[in-house]
Amino acid sequence: MSEQNDDRAQEADGLNPEAALRQQHSARAASAAARATALFHYVEQHAPSATGEGGMTREQIVWKASNAAQVSAKALAVLAESAPDPAADSRCARNSAASAAQAAQAGQLCDGTSEASAEACRAAIKASQSAGAAATAVARGEDEALNATADADEAAAVASAVAAGWVKPGQQLPEVTTGVRSADLMAMMHL
Repeated sequence: MSEQNDDRAQEADGLNPEAALRQQHSARAASAAARATALFHYVEQHAPSATGEGGMTREQIVWKASNAAQVSAKALAVLAESAPDPAADSRCARNSAASAAQAAQAGQLCDGTSEASAEACRAAIKASQSAGAAATAVARGEDEALNATADADEAAAVASAVAAGWVKPGQQLPEVTTGVRSADLMAMMHL
């Protein structure tokens, strides 16, 4: 019954099911990419000048955050430049969330033993895992419950990033530009 209501709501909005799922996955991917970009800017400003507890130099920490932001933006670019496909779209959202989790680990390296930072990193990892669950071969990006969980966990990751100081309260997350996809990029994103 709820499926019928959802179908009617989507039709009322003028969206077919694939387009509605595209919007959902795109919003989650964009949020994760913006989070990764914000974290990269934070890491650039706050990375320790000396080798930290994890044995990483400043340059390594900044590179880790930079790479995460780039991969997240590339996942968003692939999503924006392809035809709607719930399975592929969910994989792009998963890749964006996984990259944002990597950026969160770089943020935690900057903050040391901060509990807010540790919680934000855990929230980013949970968002990545939820996005991964929504993108499994079985779910194919179409499972309503898994998508809702992934959306909620992404929102929690953003809130935790704000609490950790990685994103300023009320700050707009940076827009992530999308570029042209290539065969290598498509292979990297498993599309």
